[in-house]
Amino acid sequence: MLSERTTTEPAAPTPRSPHWYGIPIRVSVVTFVGTLLCFAVSLLLAILGTVIVSALRGVHPDMRIAYRHIALPMGLIAGSIIFVLALIMEVRYYRQSKTLSAIERMG
Repeated sequence: MLSERTTTEPAAPTPRSPHWYGIPIRVSVVTFVGTLLCFAVSLLLAILGTVIVSALRGVHPDMRIAYRHIALPMGLIAGSIIFVLALIMEVRYYRQSKTLSAIERMG
């Protein structure tokens, strides 16, 4: 004899359909954090390089070179690349999520 279950199983959570307004927020956050990280790393390396070169030449290090000519351009270039890649990935993820959500609603 098969016994009936008296407890109800929790319903599977229904997936939310993706919203387009999440894309600019996620892209902005990823771009900002990535740019900040790349700027910080390039600034650290530029400062170390500037100190080493100035020590070899026997002059005082000019830190403006590290900021203006090395770290800032590297941060801007990295930020631009990160922005484009994050935008492409988020649009791709949005389209995939939208398609999968539509398939789940049909089935």
